[in-house]
Amino acid sequence: MADEKKAAPQKKEEKDKKKVRRPSALKRDMQSAKKNLRNRSFKSKVSTAIHSLEHAVSQGEASTIKTKLSAVFSLMDKGVKTGIIKLNKAARVKSQYQKRAASVKA
Repeated sequence: MADEKKAAPQKKEEKDKKKVRRPSALKRDMQSAKKNLRNRSFKSKVSTAIHSLEHAVSQGEASTIKTKLSAVFSLMDKGVKTGIIKLNKAARVKSQYQKRAASVKA
């Protein structure tokens, strides 16, 4: 009976201890935060390029459309290469904007 009373406080002490995060988990968190920042920055750059292309298409500026279209294509290809953008999404976006650019020139 005396042994049971001694065992209960020990279990309570074990529960009160906080779990310590492993160094590998901390490193993984830092890596994912860095990757998240890099990916968000790249996606922002892509959307900015797309918006500027849309603006050029709406204005009918044939001279700037070609350069902006090549910039969007380049960014999409880089995104696929690094794994930020999926292949089919890049193909779809490139196809859509190629059609829009062709409609302005015609």
